[in-house]
Amino acid sequence: MLWVLRDHLDLTGTKYGCGMAQCGACTVHLDGTAVRSCQLPISVVGNQAVTTIEGLSANGDHPVQKAWLEQDVAQCGYCQAGQIMSAASLLKTNPNPSDADIDAAMSGNICRCGTYLRIKEAIKSAARK
Repeated sequence: MLWVLRDHLDLTGTKYGCGMAQCGACTVHLDGTAVRSCQLPISVVGNQAVTTIEGLSANGDHPVQKAWLEQDVAQCGYCQAGQIMSAASLLKTNPNPSDADIDAAMSGNICRCGTYLRIKEAIKSAARK
């Protein structure tokens, strides 16, 4: 699915990272659930709704996106779309997550810059809104 999104639909916010569904850079929502698009065959999608970072909000005003900016989360930015999509999925199912909930939900998303503390604070901030 990743290559259909990027190469055929020009939705390049979803990134290729490891190609093994281990880093989280390719995270999108499939019917609201965070999934790794690099290992998801397009044939599995069927009639399910696919949401990429481009579709999370029309103008970047999703609470998680706003919290990301407020907390200065991004450094290089490469992992951010996947991080944001995982965080948004978490908050949709658990609007008041504990630290352990956040750690569990975000454990599959790697940030090479190590902004994990700011990521956690941004998720907490978004949850308060």
